[in-house]
Amino acid sequence: MEELALFLSAFAAATILPFSSEAAFMVALKSGMPHLNAILAASSGNVLAIIFNYYLGYFLYEKTKAKLFHSSLGKKAFLWGHKYGYYTLLLSWAPLIGDPLTIVAGLVRLNFVWFVVIAGTLRVLRYWFIVLAFS
Repeated sequence: MEELALFLSAFAAATILPFSSEAAFMVALKSGMPHLNAILAASSGNVLAIIFNYYLGYFLYEKTKAKLFHSSLGKKAFLWGHKYGYYTLLLSWAPLIGDPLTIVAGLVRLNFVWFVVIAGTLRVLRYWFIVLAFS
């Protein structure tokens, strides 16, 4: 049951809701949850949420592409995001800015597989580092 609560909190935290999965992760570890179980629960919730965010951005593209490409600034922003988006995903693990970046990744239509590899790996590594730092 603790794993499900951690999964749900990590999922919620990776959306644009103001919530900290790291705090829930630390509470789970302090309550005695095995490290591997905590990492798996938090990581799977967080990665599924960034996939949700990606597809939210992907579908927002359909709603916004006319406005986006109507202005030269919008067109430049889209092309810049598509060109440098993979590099900006290196910040997708960070609090506050990381979750909106996962939505933008879908909006600028970054390759889904590379998105999951980069952003998903960083999300998992974040929890590993927390375990290493506080164990």
